[in-house]
Amino acid sequence: MKILGIETSCDETAASVVEDGVRILSNVVVSQIDIFAEYGGVIPEVAARSHLEVILPVIDKALSDAACTWDDIDAIAVTHAPGLLGSLLIGTLTARTLAILHDKPLYAVHHLKSHIYANWLNSRESELTPLGSRPSGPSPRADGANPRAAALRNPLEESISGSPSFPLLALVVSGGHTQILYMRGHNQFEIIGTTHDDAVGECFDKVAKILGLPYPGGPSIAKAALEGDDDRYSLPHPKVAGLDFSFSGLKTAVLRAVQKEVGVPISYPSHLLKDLLSEQQVADFAAAFQKTAVDILCEKMKQALIEHPDVKSVVAAGGVSANQELRRALSEAYFPAPSLSGDNGAMVAAACYFEIQSGVKPVNPYALNIYPRISIEN
Repeated sequence: MKILGIETSCDETAASVVEDGVRILSNVVVSQIDIFAEYGGVIPEVAARSHLEVILPVIDKALSDAACTWDDIDAIAVTHAPGLLGSLLIGTLTARTLAILHDKPLYAVHHLKSHIYANWLNSRESELTPLGSRPSGPSPRADGANPRAAALRNPLEESISGSPSFPLLALVVSGGHTQILYMRGHNQFEIIGTTHDDAVGECFDKVAKILGLPYPGGPSIAKAALEGDDDRYSLPHPKVAGLDFSFSGLKTAVLRAVQKEVGVPISYPSHLLKDLLSEQQVADFAAAFQKTAVDILCEKMKQALIEHPDVKSVVAAGGVSANQELRRALSEAYFPAPSLSGDNGAMVAAACYFEIQSGVKPVNPYALNIYPRISIEN
């Protein structure tokens, strides 16, 4: 079964053809990173306009790269929730129109499901075909050393190969979400932990802005941290009950620590702090923050494993799953290929395939709606 996946939930315009949920035949992404780096974040109206300009060429290239015609496509999958309203509209309206024109079944896919199912894709065929710029993730340290020996272990001590086994725990970490989900099987999602405020990716972006590092914050902090001492500054671990998270306090803790380090009052504007920091101080703060954020995620995952002893696999998903420190700390978890950690069409097609296998029916292309905010459990 060949499925065309379309993704426009935020600032990437993406389309991909995936066969049987695992084999990537094409994967085309146009990133808007260069546009929003100047502003330090995504502007929704600009994002929607940019999607509109490139969505059809992206889909055409995805079909061409896969050596497919519309006769070869068995279904269309599109992200309909959650995300930016205007961005979601461009993708869903395009998918609805194409489904009607080419008489193809249409499936509406939740964005977080897609990120999780990136772990089922064949990583050997995961390279993206760029039509626009796309930043590369941080490289591992040259010596390959793991600065944190306490790694999360797979409950069965199995080597990471093949596909994840159920039941499993999924750690979803991105700019908009931080959740732990329990899955008994395909298309069965139970949220057992979530953030009370900022998502971890959002926290990376805000801390990067304090340190004067470019957007997006995740890759910038990871790069700076390579030259830093993660023990120079001590940052707190927010005390949140159960498996939930809170990252707003960590962001504030970094701000206060920087203000103290450079000797200014807490009323000093945060956007001016970067001018008072040396390169080494920036690197050390980046390393300390990254270590703390990763440790918080790992602590909650270890607790989740204790509370769910039946779990057979752990998977990580979302843009922050590209972070090399997180990959080292969760060394026995499944991770998508780095190029599939961010938004892409292949993960949408993969999620759709397993929805179909679970008995999910296609939606009415004349009536499909979008949901900027909706739970994965719905």
